[in-house]
Amino acid sequence: MFEHDEDSQPLSGRSLAREIVVQVLFEDDLNPAGDPALAEQFVAQRLQGASTGLAGFTRETLSALRESKSLIDSILEESADNWSLSRMAPTDRNILRLGAYELTQTDTPGQVVIHEAVELAKRFGTEDSPRFINGVLDRIFDQRSDQD
Repeated sequence: MFEHDEDSQPLSGRSLAREIVVQVLFEDDLNPAGDPALAEQFVAQRLQGASTGLAGFTRETLSALRESKSLIDSILEESADNWSLSRMAPTDRNILRLGAYELTQTDTPGQVVIHEAVELAKRFGTEDSPRFINGVLDRIFDQRSDQD
């Protein structure tokens, strides 16, 4: 799993939950036969001292995202011009999965979702990740807005 940088500012609230979700998705992605109990231990350790509401949000988001992974992946395939999921960096792919899930399956404001995803990309991705994440999620947000 991603190492938490001890020198960085501690995250709070849903930003922490999103970071944890992306970390577990990354592990699921690269180790599909992994032990779910180890993932749960990681989540519990990272949420130590967090409110029950935050813990619930984290676990519910992770569970729902895992259940809707094929739908989310198809949305990403349609929205990432000239990029297949397999060509994306694993970090970017999993940040996008979380962002696409939140944009299409929750009532979290689109600007918040995109901002949070770009911040995750800055923390864990490459120099190009924030721009790439922003572009793909912005396209999904625009498509969703056109449907409303």
